[in-house]
Amino acid sequence: MIETPRGTVDHIDLLVLGAGFGGIAMADRLLREGRGRDFLVLERAAEVGGTWRENTYPGCACDVPTALYSLSRHANPGWSHSFGRQPEIFDYLKKVADRIGLRERLVTSCEVQSAAWDADSSSWVVETSKGQIRARHLVAATGALSAPSVPNLPGLENFEGQVFHSAQWRHDIPLEGKRVAVVGTGASAVQFVPEIAPITEHLTVFQRTPGWVLPRLDRPISDSRRRWYSRIPLLQRIVRGRIYLGRELYVIVFTRAQFLLRFFEWFARFYLFMHVRDRAMRKALTPDFSIGCKRILLTSKWLPALVRPDVTLVPDAASAVTPTGLVAGDGSEIPVDVIIFGTGFQPTEPPISRVVTGADGQTLAEHWGGSPRAHNGVTVAGFPNLFLLYGPNTNLGHSSIVYMLESQAEHVARLLDLSDNARNRTIEVRPEAQAEYADRMDRELAGTVWNEGGCSSWYFDSSGRNSLQWPTFTFRYREQLRDIDPATYVVG
Repeated sequence: MIETPRGTVDHIDLLVLGAGFGGIAMADRLLREGRGRDFLVLERAAEVGGTWRENTYPGCACDVPTALYSLSRHANPGWSHSFGRQPEIFDYLKKVADRIGLRERLVTSCEVQSAAWDADSSSWVVETSKGQIRARHLVAATGALSAPSVPNLPGLENFEGQVFHSAQWRHDIPLEGKRVAVVGTGASAVQFVPEIAPITEHLTVFQRTPGWVLPRLDRPISDSRRRWYSRIPLLQRIVRGRIYLGRELYVIVFTRAQFLLRFFEWFARFYLFMHVRDRAMRKALTPDFSIGCKRILLTSKWLPALVRPDVTLVPDAASAVTPTGLVAGDGSEIPVDVIIFGTGFQPTEPPISRVVTGADGQTLAEHWGGSPRAHNGVTVAGFPNLFLLYGPNTNLGHSSIVYMLESQAEHVARLLDLSDNARNRTIEVRPEAQAEYADRMDRELAGTVWNEGGCSSWYFDSSGRNSLQWPTFTFRYREQLRDIDPATYVVG
């Protein structure tokens, strides 16, 4: 049994795991149902917010315009910038949770330890840090960017200084006057490096692979514009629609007209030349793959930070750690006091996959065998009444994941209606439908810049398959989720 705001509960119709954007989107959809489905949301932390609660590193912000990076029914006219900062997005999610009445159905500081399908009762048996609960349906909304990735560098355990990952920022460790090493040059590093460079004694950045950099066209949103958005919400919806359509045009470039990427690449080279005049450094910062193959780094501060006299770029990845420093690829040792890993996450191996056990006794991770597959990115054969949000092949390279999450929440609600009419109220995708869908994803991704751009990215799983990216327009995804073919599922 679990203690909830409404009392002790040992059985629930639906359990949502995670209270980030996905969990809140699912709760919002369920709370809009006229019949009020009985559900709870379990959150391992003490507050909602997901990645926007966890990531508090200096300079943390979104690289999708805030007008698009919000729930469609809960616009925020008060954004201070065109690209939202972490504190604002976190505050926004808390306010939405309050507004929709989620607090009455939210159990915080409750970590899921295991979830196993019980065929006899046609329900999920979920063990948590606060007790056991059974649920007819399970929605895993734990996200793809929740498990920080730390490279296994030899000697790391013997380092005498401080070590942490950017996703678990140690605000209690002062960086003023310290020799700091940053390992990684991805989307997080390009945000926090410019913020900490001015306060460190010296900052050394270890780069494994350079990324294409374009300026983030960020601007403050004036008070008058915010007032207009508040008074006339239609204005903000028009801006949202314009940004959405503009972002969808990128799909054509990434998938069908890749020759146009040369113009973006030319501009990125020109932008690099304008900020980095040293030829050797410019060469080290120039990728050898097509722009768009990896996540494009939108930042106006990264390149100016790298040319500071108190910042050193090491173009070779760190090879080892000594008690007092890091060893570069050329064998030289660089003494440092603090190591910060900006090395991203493990999106193709989410932690939740290791604790969810299906009908055949296999965990989701074992079932996938290193290459995640799910029909529509939502349902998995062998796992009845399990629904994934931000599942395989639903990540985007051009637009807002919130749009995808809302599409999935609506899709789950329709599947729940279908299972409600069944004798045992169970629903499971057929294996052949799932396999056919995965094959289609592979075919549509073939030839895109994500697959053929000449890079090694976190879009690829351990089998070498791109199991992360959605291959085309987001409105196509919403359309395909809207129409449900009952023959695709086993409804029991």
